[in-house]
Amino acid sequence: MTENKKVWFITGAGRGMGVDITKAALADGNQVVATGRNMDRVAKALGDGENLLVVKLDVTSLVDAEAAVKAAVDKFGKIDVLVNNAANFYAGYFEELTPMQIENQLATNLFGPMNVTRAVLPVMRKQRSGHIISISSGAGISGFEFNTAYAASKFGLEGWMESLQPEVSPFGIHTTIVNPGMFRTELLTNESATYADPSIEDYSGCRERNQDAYNVQNGKQSGDPAKLAKALIKISNEEQPPRRFIAGADAVGIAEQKIADLQAQINAYRNLSTSLACEDA
Repeated sequence: MTENKKVWFITGAGRGMGVDITKAALADGNQVVATGRNMDRVAKALGDGENLLVVKLDVTSLVDAEAAVKAAVDKFGKIDVLVNNAANFYAGYFEELTPMQIENQLATNLFGPMNVTRAVLPVMRKQRSGHIISISSGAGISGFEFNTAYAASKFGLEGWMESLQPEVSPFGIHTTIVNPGMFRTELLTNESATYADPSIEDYSGCRERNQDAYNVQNGKQSGDPAKLAKALIKISNEEQPPRRFIAGADAVGIAEQKIADLQAQINAYRNLSTSLACEDA
C-alpha cells in the first residue's frame, strides 16, 4: 500500500450514485471498501481488483457496520474517507404514510449513517485523521409537499452532522454534508422509492399529481452522478474540505430561496423577536 493512497468506505455502493463514487475513487488511485446489502450486486456493478474490497452491509444494523469496518481495517489498515451514501425514498402525505414507513425511512437515511459512523469513528480517532461525507438532499435544506418522511430523515441527518463536526474536528476529522439536487440515480425507481397507499380522499388529485411528477422525472433528472462523484474526489483532496457542498444548479436555487425566506421571516418579526429578553438581562 503506497502512502498517497486513501482508503474509501462507501455505503450503498451496488447501484446508483454509490457505483459512480466508487469508480471515481478507484480511478483516482485509491483503495475502496464498497458495501451493500447484496454483495453479488455490488461485485457485478464494480468487478474486482486489488484496490477493491466488497463487503456486506445493511446500514440499519450496527452489527453489520462493525463487521464491515473490521473487514476494511483488516484488509487496508485504515479508513480515510467515509461516504454515507445508502438511502431510500418514502414519499406521500404525512397522514397516509404509516408510522412503520416513517420509521423505516429514518432507519435507513438517519440511523443508518449514524450506525456506520459510530463504527468508523474509533478508527479515525486513532489515526487522528479522516473525512466523513454524508449525502443529504435538497430536501435536507427545505421541506417539500409529499416529502414529509424523506425531508425529516435528511433534516435529521444534517442536524446530526453539523453537531458532530465540532465533536470530531479536534481529532483531525473533517465532515461534509452534500446536498444534491435531482441527479440521474436510482432513487426514484421502484426498488428505492415507496409511496404511501391512498387512504384519505382529501388528498386525491394532489397525491396523483405529485407521484406522476416523480415518475416522469425518473431517468430524466438533469444532474450527472458521474460528475458529482468527481466533485467529491476533488473535495476529499482539499486540505480543508467544505462543511457543506451544494451540488447542482437546482440545489443552489433551493438553498438561495431558503436563505431569502429565512431572512424575510427574520425581518418581518425582528422587533418582536428582539423584545423577548428578561427585563434584567
